[in-house]
Amino acid sequence: MISSFISKSVVSAFAALTFFVVATKPLAAQENFSSEPLTIQTSDGKNHEFKAELATTDGQRQQGLMFRESMALTNGMLFDFGTDRDVMMWMKNTFIPLDMVFISKEGKVTHVHPNAVPHSEDIISSRGPVRYVLELNGGMAKNLGIKSGDTVRSKQIGNTK
Repeated sequence: MISSFISKSVVSAFAALTFFVVATKPLAAQENFSSEPLTIQTSDGKNHEFKAELATTDGQRQQGLMFRESMALTNGMLFDFGTDRDVMMWMKNTFIPLDMVFISKEGKVTHVHPNAVPHSEDIISSRGPVRYVLELNGGMAKNLGIKSGDTVRSKQIGNTK
């Protein structure tokens, strides 16, 4: 009787663990991202260099940084929407806090949303039409003094010097 109870408990625990692992992993195939150098020039004239993964397809933009457990401090992800539009983002299935830097087609920062909360389904708005969104580790924008009016330069944006 006791061994039957223990066996059922072990099976139940294993089933629960399996469900938890499966529920936290993406079901679709992971997208591949190319990357390129990206520079943010702040209003005080400082240049901050990053390696940005490029999210240029619907699949890449939908996946973004979901399910990542970490990101190097000098890395980020640049979302290219291909046209100017209002952009709405969220943090569902995103494990790390992120700063979202909203960027015009010319490469000007229009808005910074700091420290987006992991797993939140709250909508984060661009507050107007933008072409790009750069996601950086949470707190990076404040630490580097990145704000509206700064310039983001990359080959993808088309404004490298």
